[in-house]
Amino acid sequence: MRQRKELDFKGQNIYVGIDVHLKSWSVTVLSETSVMKKFSQIPEPEALYKFLVTNYPGADYHSVYEAGFCGFWIHERLTGLGIDNIVVNPADVPTKSSEKLRKTDSIDSGKLARSLRAKELKGIYTPDSVSLEMRSLIRLKNSITKDMTRQKNRIKSQLRYLGIEIPVEYLEPYSNWSKRFIVWLKEVQTLTSVGRQSLDIRIRHLEELRRQKLEMTRALRALARTEQFREPLRLIMTVPGIGQATGMVFLSEICDISRFRNAEQLAAYIGMIPMCHSSGEKDGTGDITVRKHAAMRCNLIEAAWVAIRQDPAMNLIYTHNCKRMAPSKAIVKVARKLVNRLFFVLKHKTEYINGIVS
Repeated sequence: MRQRKELDFKGQNIYVGIDVHLKSWSVTVLSETSVMKKFSQIPEPEALYKFLVTNYPGADYHSVYEAGFCGFWIHERLTGLGIDNIVVNPADVPTKSSEKLRKTDSIDSGKLARSLRAKELKGIYTPDSVSLEMRSLIRLKNSITKDMTRQKNRIKSQLRYLGIEIPVEYLEPYSNWSKRFIVWLKEVQTLTSVGRQSLDIRIRHLEELRRQKLEMTRALRALARTEQFREPLRLIMTVPGIGQATGMVFLSEICDISRFRNAEQLAAYIGMIPMCHSSGEKDGTGDITVRKHAAMRCNLIEAAWVAIRQDPAMNLIYTHNCKRMAPSKAIVKVARKLVNRLFFVLKHKTEYINGIVS
């Protein structure tokens, strides 16, 4: 009788936890009953696949890593190689007290592998590469807008530092950062040429950011006219307070409305639900949840201020809630109603009618 040397893991499950970093991955490999291997490797999915098929041929491979800086390209490559991979929210990974006190890459990858094997993890939605690239364009515009605000604050800070007063005519609404104000900035007299040069550099930086924002706005308008966004954007812009910019952020971030079972689940994703802590006879409901999609929640709250001026139903909700809470909290209630309306028009592919949909 000849001794067999070939390995055969057919019908067995192999679980792989990956702690992803820029220059290396920490990997833990588990079987149904034991730890098979712990090692560090180069950050390439193909290298991991080669290791698995060499050492555990024929097995069913399951892997997991945490969402982070690396995005979803690793997920696409792993699934393309035939590995059943999921991406999880780091906050949803069960963590023992000892793992919080003593944290290493090896411990993190082991924690992921064990939780995957115990079926304690639920993968998040992973957009395709095309959707991610479209989303990156919209996020870049928001980033440029924030940079412009920072640069304006830097210029004002320098003026205060040099003791230069801004004329009252440029402090009025709609006069701030107008063309006339920029011309005035360029003509401000300083004691030295160095002070003037410093101010000019900041002004040029602001003008370049404005040029970039204009370019991004044009690109965003062109994207809004594409087949993917044209009809959904038209529908949600019928909801009071939702303009093109807010609508494009919303559509690019949710990608597919069918992945949400109901408006409550969509609101939880955005962060428009309250925190709660109930125990026994005590039923405690707190403030709005700290777990959120920051950009979407911020945009919807801003849109709610517009909605209460355009939609009588929204204004009624706001006025009613202002009787028992601060306006800043009442507007959150309105934003929550906006989420319901956005879900309705996208799910049913119908236009919103003011004061009708609840």
